[in-house]
Amino acid sequence: MNFVLGIDGGGTSCRAALATVDGTVVGRAKSGAANIRTDLTGARANIVEAAKQAFVAAGQDPEMIPQTPAILGLAGANVGTYRQQLEAILPFSISRVETDAEIALEGAVGSGDGAMAILGTGTAYMARRQGKSRAIGGWGFQVGDQGSGARIGRDLLEQTLLAYDGIRQGSRLTQAILTIFRNNPEDLVEFTTNAKPGDFGGFAPKVFEHAEKGDVVANWILDKAVADVEAALGVLDLGSNDPLCLLGGLAPLYAPRLSARYRALLKPPLDDALGGAVQMAVRVFSMTAEGAR
Repeated sequence: MNFVLGIDGGGTSCRAALATVDGTVVGRAKSGAANIRTDLTGARANIVEAAKQAFVAAGQDPEMIPQTPAILGLAGANVGTYRQQLEAILPFSISRVETDAEIALEGAVGSGDGAMAILGTGTAYMARRQGKSRAIGGWGFQVGDQGSGARIGRDLLEQTLLAYDGIRQGSRLTQAILTIFRNNPEDLVEFTTNAKPGDFGGFAPKVFEHAEKGDVVANWILDKAVADVEAALGVLDLGSNDPLCLLGGLAPLYAPRLSARYRALLKPPLDDALGGAVQMAVRVFSMTAEGAR
């Protein structure tokens, strides 16, 4: 075994890191979405593509993929049999699929105690205390992921239609969204027919941007989203000395909006989720190699 792969896949993108057996990352790459519950086939294709490009970035031959073990932290791996289905069709020598929350916690706090919140296209939370971990959320866009980019984007489209119908107050933001759809609400509705979580999440940055300008609809959406995030954090029952790390593309946008209680707990993560996947791969596969001797 010359290398290990760490892979972090979510509703927007899939990142891969090729590392030596001591954990030194030698190549990184990025491809499309890899939520295995919403699109298993597409997720596999993007995972393999990211892995190939990581080998290329490292100056190594992608033909080595079948000899390389991988830890994959993926959105959608916490429900159903998607994890097992994917493991059966991946090309790596050993494929171990974890949830995106598990690799995120590993990256954020290492092997110690602490908590993390993934705030991206989806949301998920996990805390570890005295070696025992507890996960919250991560149930997917349709029935969960409150406070996520996907839900924020969905709420924005909903408020845009409500404003169009005169049911709710409109704003510069809702008008800007309607303009994107050529001022035709039917086009907006048609967009949602095949939209994936990442498609909805693409509208989230606009909400934060307009909220800073005092947009009433944007702030209504974000007040609701922050309340959802803090409700999940409350279930983790964090103590005053428990480090809390925010991860994901929306993390820096959420941090200043949290209440003082949670802002006081915030600590910079030791590494990101991809780094956590690499660390886990080094630990797991070095033990596997030693056990095989």
